Amino acid sequence: MTGPAIPLGPPTGEPASGVPAQPVTLRVGLGGAAASGSLFDRIGGAPTFDRLVRRFYEGVQQDEVIWPMYPADDLDGAVWRLSQFLQQYWGGPSTYSEQRGHPRLRMRHHPFRITPEAREHWLQHMQDAVESLDLAPLDEAELWAYLDRAAHAMTNAFD
Repeated sequence: MTGPAIPLGPPTGEPASGVPAQPVTLRVGLGGAAASGSLFDRIGGAPTFDRLVRRFYEGVQQDEVIWPMYPADDLDGAVWRLSQFLQQYWGGPSTYSEQRGHPRLRMRHHPFRITPEAREHWLQHMQDAVESLDLAPLDEAELWAYLDRAAHAMTNAFD
């Protein structure tokens, strides 16, 4: 048994009630205005990425599994490289590529033995750093999804 057909409205997306559909805003900025632009701009630009990376390295320095992979004698350089890379990736200035060339992440990480354990330690410190920023939920999810994928892509030792 079938019931009467329920009109869905014209193909314009207007509901059958005749009331125009309201646009859906997925990201809201200060004052309720729709946020737009790059993630770099939405979350506060270079200062936010610098805070993220500094917080990340505070944790890494205390980690006996992954700290040995980092250049203790060039921590400021490591901070600069990661911050500049992330800024560029998310829509900020192209300083990283101008000074270092193409990121070539897998090639640059190949000399290090990155096991699933090391990856999980890296992710733990990065998650702490991301959460410390108190970003809008969708911005945090977008940033975290990339960082999680990147960490998995860098894993190169499975024994």
